[in-house]
Parts: sequence; C-alpha cells; structure tokens
Amino acid sequence: MADFVTSTHKTKWIFTPQDIKHKYKVANHRAKQALEKYGTTRMEVDIDGSFSYAESQNDAKDSAEKRPKPLKVEEEQLLRAFYEFKIQDVCDAFKFPRKIQATALIYFKRFYLQWSVMEHHPKDIMLTCIYAACKAEENHVSAEELGKGIGQDHHVILNNEMLVFQSLGFDLIVYAPYRALEGFISDLEEFCGAKDEDQLVALKGSLDTARIEADKIMRSDGPLLFPPGQLALTALHRANAAHSIFDFERYLRSVLSHYQPAHAISELTGSINAIDSLVGKLLTPTSKDVKHVDRKLKSCLDPGSHDKCVQSTLI
Repeated sequence: MADFVTSTHKTKWIFTPQDIKHKYKVANHRAKQALEKYGTTRMEVDIDGSFSYAESQNDAKDSAEKRPKPLKVEEEQLLRAFYEFKIQDVCDAFKFPRKIQATALIYFKRFYLQWSVMEHHPKDIMLTCIYAACKAEENHVSAEELGKGIGQDHHVILNNEMLVFQSLGFDLIVYAPYRALEGFISDLEEFCGAKDEDQLVALKGSLDTARIEADKIMRSDGPLLFPPGQLALTALHRANAAHSIFDFERYLRSVLSHYQPAHAISELTGSINAIDSLVGKLLTPTSKDVKHVDRKLKSCLDPGSHDKCVQSTLI
C-alpha cells in the first residue's frame, strides 16, 4: 500500500471546514434547483454510472404550493449522521473488520461532498459504500448476501456501484486511524517501560477504549479534515483521559522528537483539541429523530407521494 504522505487521500481528500460547508451548500442548492425545474430531485442512475434527472413533472411545476419542500442543509446533515451510524451497525452485524467499516464511512462521506441526499437516497448509497469497501479491502461479500442480510434489494447496490466509484474519483485506497493506533500502543509499551502483566493489561484496555473512541471520530468530519495519525492520537488521548495510564503530553513530545521539531507540539495539540471538539458535537440521531426529514426526502424523490401517507424509507 502507498504511503499516506504521497496518497490521493492526502492530496485530494483533506479539506478545510470552509471547503466542506461550501460543498454541502452547493449540492443542496443544485437539488433545490432541480426540484423547481423538474418537480423532483430524483436522479435516474444506469448501471454504467451515467445519470440524469427524472422526467419533468409539469403538474408539480405548475403550482409552487403543491411542490415538495426541499431539505435544509442541516436536515441533510442529520440524515447523513443517521446513516453513518447505520454503516457501523451493519458492519458490526456482518462482523466485518473495523477497516471495512472505516473505508465505507470515508466513501460515504466523500460521496456526499459531491451530491445531495435529495439526489441519491443515503440508504442506497450506504449499502453500496459497504459493498465497495468489502471489494477494496478484499473481504468479498456478494451484493445478494449483503442485501439479503438487511432485507434490501441487492440490485440497488449494483446499480449504484459505478456511480459511487466515479464520485470517489476511483480513489479507493483510504487510510483509517486503527493501524496507527496499534503502532502507538506498541510504542507505549516501551515508552511506559511496561514489563509486568498488570501494565500490559492496562495498555490493552486503553487500546480497546481507543478503538471505540476512533469509531466515534470516524463519524465526525475528522476523516475529511485531518490525517489518520492525528485521528489515532486523539482517540488515544480520549482513552487515556478515561484510564490515566501515562503522561500524554510527554508521550507526544517523545513522538515528535523522532519526526518533527519540538515547536510542532502546539500545532499537534491544536489538531487534537479540534478533533476532540468535533466528537463532542457528534450527532447520533435515532429513527424517531429523522422520521420527519425522511418523509420530506421521500416527497422530494417521489412527488406523487406528497399528498399521500408517506411510509418511512429508513432501515
């Protein structure tokens, strides 16, 4: 595998918070314009990845009062957060390694930097991202098996596969914090002088907690803003706050002494604090929390349902 420093992950897929907000606004605005023009935001996708907006709905265009209300940027964020949590649920149910879960999450996040949830339902894209992650990480699971496992039509996965690949720019190699975490814990054994069984068990417990913290970080905007090493250090910092096994700042200085000048400690600490803040603001919405937004989304995708009882499309 290529090194992160020279990877497309670093050169093309690390953004500023302003970049991310702008991309979400652009996608949301495009979907709103489609709703005004076509009366629907639904995009029809061919298996080769080509797409087009659905046929113009003249009756929907004739009356602004009858036209479905578009989702706000904040409502889109809520739905994305719901399905990012579902990605972890599905991966846990299939007992996939954390690397697949992380890869699927990164694919999902990258996809919705390009598109609005009003254009492509996140339930469908969630499944396709998990399927694509299994392929990329060579843990092959058929679309039929994945769809059957959660009661969904596997044809949706296959129809969206090429669209997802194209939206990712075919940059399928991604970097998650878990491998770095393993390295830091191994390094800590030497740093702490851990020799007896109690110390080793304590460090193992810290690693288990750090993995859980990394799972939370992966659902934040962190993977789009920071390199995996910094995500891993933040997970370790959060775990150590719970266990208090070692002097974290002294360990940071030890790490940086091998790679960077000492003054970089303030920059790294700033990044860790920023990631920690993102986790503190993390949304974990329930089906009840997003039910109203999901109904609005269904109306945008299927205007004919606007005046009918709309059934939830949530998993």
